[in-house]
Amino acid sequence: MSIVIGKSHRKLATAPPPVSDINVTPLVDVMLVMLIIFMVITPMLSKGITVELVQTKNPIAMQAADKEDAILVSVTRDGKVYLGTDQFNDLTGLGTKVKDQLTNRVDKTVYLKSDSRARYERVVEVLDNLRAFQVDQIGL
Repeated sequence: MSIVIGKSHRKLATAPPPVSDINVTPLVDVMLVMLIIFMVITPMLSKGITVELVQTKNPIAMQAADKEDAILVSVTRDGKVYLGTDQFNDLTGLGTKVKDQLTNRVDKTVYLKSDSRARYERVVEVLDNLRAFQVDQIGL
């Protein structure tokens, strides 16, 4: 038997080197779920202010009103007037803004949507104001 005095001949246990691989499977899973959510939600997003439209028996679909660049004027039930999402208290300001937007456009149609509970007098006011600014093509 040999006795070792001083330094030991034992080796210290060392940890294995760290694994530096990135697991992309969870990342891909999250991205696919987000993509599906956005694809489902996108058609539900409405342009402009939300109003409860009048229900008609024979509605006519206006696909051009759903385009991204369509000019959309809304009248809410409390009589507020919006161009897109911008509120206008002064109808002459609305008329000038609409006329400015129509200057360089091929499709010169302005779409007007009003809440079913809005006062008809206010809707006619908005229509008359748009006509005063030479807006002739109005979709209701």
